[in-house]
Amino acid sequence: MKNLIALLLLLTLSFGVVASEGVELQEANIDLSDNDSLQRGAKHFVTYCLGCHSAKHMRYLRIALDVGVDQKKMLKDIAPEGASIYDQLHSAMNKHDAEKWFGTQPPDLSLIARSRGADWLYTYLKSYYIEPGSPRGVNNLVFEDTAMPNPLWQLQGEQHAQPRKTIWGEYTKLVLEEPGTLSEREFDLFVNDLVNFLVYVGEPVQLERQRIGKYVIFFLLMFLVIAYLLKKEYWKDVH
Repeated sequence: MKNLIALLLLLTLSFGVVASEGVELQEANIDLSDNDSLQRGAKHFVTYCLGCHSAKHMRYLRIALDVGVDQKKMLKDIAPEGASIYDQLHSAMNKHDAEKWFGTQPPDLSLIARSRGADWLYTYLKSYYIEPGSPRGVNNLVFEDTAMPNPLWQLQGEQHAQPRKTIWGEYTKLVLEEPGTLSEREFDLFVNDLVNFLVYVGEPVQLERQRIGKYVIFFLLMFLVIAYLLKKEYWKDVH
């Protein structure tokens, strides 16, 4: 009986989250130790994101060193043509054109993964759908009325929103009606690599921080033991 009540409570809470947010977030498979994924994500970012968005806190040299890419390969296969290995990831779009075309300047994405979260980004990039009559012809389940067009529509294809009903209420399901150049599995991997790279950009030293953190915790535990033994030694004659 207790297990049944706990299950019903969990379902109720889960439904409340989905209803308030509008869509249930999908889980991104983040692995910052996967250099191949980070290399693919860097290439995807330069190809599909850098035209509008920058990541000004990163340089191509730093990426090359962190993900184990030769500097010449970085400039040839990942960085845009004419870029220097010491360049930051700056967009070529100026503020005036951005505001004219989109109504606002696209944000820098250096910290977007820390701000929004990996699961939010992963779901957002997969949640565009066709909406006739909207300013850009598309909308997004996660970020309603987003100013950004779908940069990956050729890869994913065209999705359409279909309202559905359940005993818990109404929700919107996205249905792929026109396939893109990638299969569903290939597109999921593409988006995951891109999000993995954005998580890395948000904190390039995350793996190093976690590695050092283990030693710090070990030191603190050892210090706690020493402090406790000293306390017993100092106070043993008080009584």
